[in-house]
Amino acid sequence: MKFGHYTDKGLPESEIGYRCPGWDPMPEGKKNVVVLGCSHTYGVGHDNDTHWVHFLSQHNTTRLRYWNLGQPGASGDKIVRILYGTEKLLFPKIVIVCWPLWSRRERLEQYPLSLTSDNEFLKAETKQTDKQNFLKNVFLVEKFAEKNSCNTFHCFADESYQEHLKEVNVFKEYTIRNCWPYWDKFTQRVPYNEPSMASDGQHYGVEHHERFAKLFLDYFGRKLK
Repeated sequence: MKFGHYTDKGLPESEIGYRCPGWDPMPEGKKNVVVLGCSHTYGVGHDNDTHWVHFLSQHNTTRLRYWNLGQPGASGDKIVRILYGTEKLLFPKIVIVCWPLWSRRERLEQYPLSLTSDNEFLKAETKQTDKQNFLKNVFLVEKFAEKNSCNTFHCFADESYQEHLKEVNVFKEYTIRNCWPYWDKFTQRVPYNEPSMASDGQHYGVEHHERFAKLFLDYFGRKLK
């Protein structure tokens, strides 16, 4: 099925590509886990083994196969469009969404445009419309999961909107941004006091990503099976 920029079998075209193996032919024998998000999930500024989805993907590998579908600049709108494109392509059974800032939108013209909060097209948006657009996208993720018998897990890259999510699996305490620096009295003599940065100097570095994946798995690991 395909209408406009939406399809249930095919991912949106991407200049940078997707940071996951090829799916043609689709490997057999494991449940497919799709991980969706923005540049923090794609791993901009990171090697293939230093972003949080890599660390996550080491969990329960005998039963699970992970697909990193994060895209730089992605909004919640684009995340949903990517997810719906996996229905008859990757046949996911676990969906993990690391939500970006809710001020972002996707404008569907001849070619889709990813818009961030400073874009002229978004000057009329408000915190209330940001919230409602976010909740719309959460609803669409959950309806996809209901239809396809998926388990869903929600977390956040930058700001957390956990207080707006009820009756879903949401990682409530940490984001990729705020999980580092931190103080661990058992392993440190000197407290960490500065964020770690990736090679591009703009995105968070490996310490953020590795700790975020560990915390996420401490919270949800027993459900990822």
